[in-house]
Parts: sequence; C-alpha cells; structure tokens
Amino acid sequence: MTTRTDDVLPSSVLPSEMSDRSMVRLFLAIAVAAGAASIHSVSTSVWALEVIPVAIVLPLLWFTRRWMRFTPLLYWLIAGHCMILIIGSHWTYEHVPLGEWINHQLGWKRNNYDRLGHFTQGFVPALAVREILIRRTELTKRRMIGLLSVFVTMGASAIYELVEMFLSLSGGGYAATHVDDQGDIWDPEWDMFFCLCGSLTALALMSRLHDRRIAAADGTLAATAAAGSQSR
Repeated sequence: MTTRTDDVLPSSVLPSEMSDRSMVRLFLAIAVAAGAASIHSVSTSVWALEVIPVAIVLPLLWFTRRWMRFTPLLYWLIAGHCMILIIGSHWTYEHVPLGEWINHQLGWKRNNYDRLGHFTQGFVPALAVREILIRRTELTKRRMIGLLSVFVTMGASAIYELVEMFLSLSGGGYAATHVDDQGDIWDPEWDMFFCLCGSLTALALMSRLHDRRIAAADGTLAATAAAGSQSR
C-alpha cells in the first residue's frame, strides 16, 4: 500500500529525508534567484514567456507538497529544467552562448539550444506525470502509465506551441521576438518532435531508477508515519 504524503506530520521527518529536502530547497532557491537575476534580458517579452512556466511550477510544488511530495530525483530534474528555461529567457534561445559555441565547433548555422529546451520539456514532465500516476492512482500496468505519461506531456507541448502561434498571429515586434523559430517554418513540428524524443528517452532510460526512488520515498514516508505514531 502506498503511503499518502498528507498523512505524515511535518514534525515527523527522518534525518535522511530532511537532508534530501534541504538539498532540494537549496536548488530550487538557486533557480528562483537565477530567474530574478535574468530579468535584465535581451528581450523582456521572451523573458516573460519563458519564465512563466517556472513562476507557475515552483509555487505549485510548494502549495501541493502535502498532497504530492515528489522524489528528490524528480525535484532535481525539475530544478535543472527551470535553469535551462531561465538561461534561454535571459539571452533568448537564438543567442545562448552555449549554442553559439557548439555552432562554432560543428559548423552549424542555427542555434539549437531551444532543441535542448524542448527535449527537457519532454524528459522531465514525462517523469513527473509518471510519478503522479504511480503514486496517486490505481494504475499498475507500467506500459499504460508510460503511454499516458507521453500523451499528457505531448498535449502540454502542443498547447505551448498553440500559444506561440497565437502570439505570432498577433503581429508586431512583440511576436517577432517572442516566437524564436529562427526562420524555420517547421519549428513547431521540430519542437514537438524533440519533446517526444525527450519523453521516450526518459521512460527508456530512467524508469527502473525512478521506480527504485519511488519505492525508497514511499518506504521513508511509511517509516516516518510509524515514528510519528509511536511518538504520540
């Protein structure tokens, strides 16, 4: 039986869990600080759109922490994804120095840092959806869980592309700087393709490790609940 995180008293925390949570809070705090530091960006409009997901996800993780306390592994991945978005928002994806350096080394013309962003847009959310389905639903078949994880992730990616499309149709300089397609008419399709690649890669490479981390987290929560009951 899976132990519900909201049944655990906040005061009943094992040392190992406290260590993991402290590290996660530190990394998320760094992400928040990086977001604030990136305000002075090349394009305010690009910064706003790219930081919006971070501004939504971080408070959401905090306010839902009693209902769903993710594994430390996933918190680290979420924090890393936030950093990728923040870096892209600061320089705009077309001008991120890492992408320009890679172009110089490989002779590419297009800055493909945004492809990394969309790959992680599939990689990290797919694992987040997977963990919610495993720990908060009655689903037990891993293939169905994996399939739903990909579908939900791709649906979110498609919605994001639709938002960019509406911004593009709005016209004006705002849209020109916001939709960072770098002249590629197939940019939305490529974005969703890399998101699909990211989600499939996450499920293929991380599922076993993710299962172990989920089992360890549930075991820790069960031990925490038991320790809290004995203390009362």
